[in-house]
Amino acid sequence: MLRRKRLKMDLRTLITLLAIASIVITLANSLYASWRVQRDVLIANTLESNRVYATKLASTTEMFFQLAQSQLGYSAKMLSGEMDNEQALQAEVDRLRLQTNSFNSVVVADASGWVRAISPESLRLKGIQLSTPMSEQALSQRKPLISRPNISAARNLVVLVSTPVWSKTGSYLGFVGGTIYLKKKSIVNEMLGEQFYRDGSSLYVVDDNDRVLYHQNGKLIGEKLPSIIGDRIAPGDLNGSREIDQADGESTLVGYATVPTPGWTIVAIKPTQTTLAPLSSLLLKVLQHSIPFALLTLLCAWILARLIALPLWQLARKASNMDAPGVSKEINGIRAWYYEASQIKRAMLTGIGMLQDKIGRLKFEVQTDPMTSLLNRRGLNMVLEYFNATRQPFAVLALDIDHFKRVNDTWGHDIGDSVIKSVAQQLAKSSRQTDVVCRNGGEEFLIILPGADRARAVDIAERVRENIAQLTLETIGHISISIGVAFWSADEMPLERAFKLADDALYQAKNAGRNCVVTSQPEARLAVQH
Repeated sequence: MLRRKRLKMDLRTLITLLAIASIVITLANSLYASWRVQRDVLIANTLESNRVYATKLASTTEMFFQLAQSQLGYSAKMLSGEMDNEQALQAEVDRLRLQTNSFNSVVVADASGWVRAISPESLRLKGIQLSTPMSEQALSQRKPLISRPNISAARNLVVLVSTPVWSKTGSYLGFVGGTIYLKKKSIVNEMLGEQFYRDGSSLYVVDDNDRVLYHQNGKLIGEKLPSIIGDRIAPGDLNGSREIDQADGESTLVGYATVPTPGWTIVAIKPTQTTLAPLSSLLLKVLQHSIPFALLTLLCAWILARLIALPLWQLARKASNMDAPGVSKEINGIRAWYYEASQIKRAMLTGIGMLQDKIGRLKFEVQTDPMTSLLNRRGLNMVLEYFNATRQPFAVLALDIDHFKRVNDTWGHDIGDSVIKSVAQQLAKSSRQTDVVCRNGGEEFLIILPGADRARAVDIAERVRENIAQLTLETIGHISISIGVAFWSADEMPLERAFKLADDALYQAKNAGRNCVVTSQPEARLAVQH
């Protein structure tokens, strides 16, 4: 009983807990929503930044190749009538290489691939027939082109930008081309290397075969890497961005752009984890600014909960002492300042007279059994609620007519009903004014003896049993009853337990030969009296 009372919470505690739960849930929801929005914003901004960054570099690279092809186209026109003049050829390739830093080397080859002039001459390729894939591509296609990366005759990984040389009569004379080194210092390395890389960001350039043409890590240049976005670029998609999961499980934010003329793809990458790193400090700042307001709200909720709960708490205390003198005046003095408390207060004042009446008055106000004019089960429940509220101990007698089924089977239900009425009348005569007699159903009865101790209850039970046994009934003669006795105290057991003990004692009386009284003992023994 004590443990059960400890688990009960008052209204003030419940309201406070509700306020705390609401504040915590709201704060958690706000933090999550803020985190989610900021996460999406950071990812979207980074993706867009990477896309714009890659697009800008791709545009710059495209302009460089167009300018380079324009320079070579001009030289091709100048050399169309000078292919046999070695001095003029050498002067032009030196001019192309030295006037700008577009090319690492410049070469003029005839229609058969023989090198007629080259700058710098230290490469010692003059007079050698070129047989590299990129020179063969230039000789066979005979159009302005940018070759795929290949190993040059000087064993460098290069890209050849070439333009064919045509005679004034339209015959093919060869090509003039400039090489760009990929692993050594070149205009491409300088142009891409000027970019700033922070927070784990990286940039690389690949051709249409996913071979690395530029990377911050020079060891990767020339290597073929697994495609990150190559298979994700739709036809005509010159630039875009993606959030991509790598093979190692890490997520990256990728922006890419295509350089149309050479078919290269510039890729800017930033790890998602690096992008989201500022979120932790941002959420901490949000939490720091939210906690003071949350505590202030909690304080206001606690004060309001106290104000709401106070009238109900005072009314609840008075409800447990409804039989105390002057309780009506005390209840009337409680300040019930809102509707619900006011209605409860009014109801308590209205019903307090009924609750203070003794059990004798309750017997006439509750519903009765129509056959016996005794209290029915509903009336008994009202009486028990009173005893439970006032914590008044009582004894309970559970009675049953012996061999009643035999009466019904032998003389019929009409005689059986008359037997029940006769027993009910005798029980009412044998009980005290303050006792409660109830028909529990069928041939079963209950008698509540307020304040009766063990000896008094047994005496009353024996007197009832003897009176019934001495009763002479028309047609059937004598009958008998069996009685089980139990006792209830609010500090010892719940109401249901007392009635269960009385039923068990009645069952034992039946087994003991009927027409006897069995008393439930605290030690769970049963005392039988005939």
